[in-house]
Amino acid sequence: MFERTLKIIDNSVLEKLQNINILLVGVGGVGGFALEALVRLGVSNITIIDNDKIELSNLNRQIISNENNIGEYKVDIAKKRYIGINSNINIKSYNLFLDESNIDMVFANKYDYIIDACDTVTTKYLLIKKALFTNTKIISCMGTGNRIDPSKITITKLAKTYNDPLAKAMRNVLKKNDITLNIPVVWSSEVPIKIKEKAPGSIFLVPAAAGLQIAYYILEDLINRS
Repeated sequence: MFERTLKIIDNSVLEKLQNINILLVGVGGVGGFALEALVRLGVSNITIIDNDKIELSNLNRQIISNENNIGEYKVDIAKKRYIGINSNINIKSYNLFLDESNIDMVFANKYDYIIDACDTVTTKYLLIKKALFTNTKIISCMGTGNRIDPSKITITKLAKTYNDPLAKAMRNVLKKNDITLNIPVVWSSEVPIKIKEKAPGSIFLVPAAAGLQIAYYILEDLINRS
């Protein structure tokens, strides 16, 4: 499966990918693409968390969605999809909303990386706090809605973000709780398009780019460690 991968990365890096354990929270537009990339890169141990079902509105941007699985739980569809790509992977799924009542249960396992691809400030805060407490590497995704330019997606520290209401909310929460703002984040420097509705608009390009950046962040870290 990884013949072409090994033409451009060292076998030691592939072995690291196959041995690390990743927690991914949110299997939507961003998290779905991060998961797709990681599985195809060779990640073999991954835990996914999401309590949403696939909806008709997901078809424009979420890689696991299609007309035949609307109404099914995202974690169930994701697990089936990625075992179909690599039957050797160890993928655990939790159909739940991560909060104070269940986060300790999830963290009964030890992870090498945490991917925060959810869109709830309280859950993001809990993940960051848990990552710092357990000394686990984390990358958190900021807002991708109401944007159309994938070239504006980059990785930086939370403290350096701008033009992003979600990042601003996260900075405020972390400052209030005396937590560092030097958290690596995927974010967009694009000014969000103003719309009248509360629910944001979104197209395929931007969350997909964010998910791929997350996967590359982990790959680059493993390459540098090698």
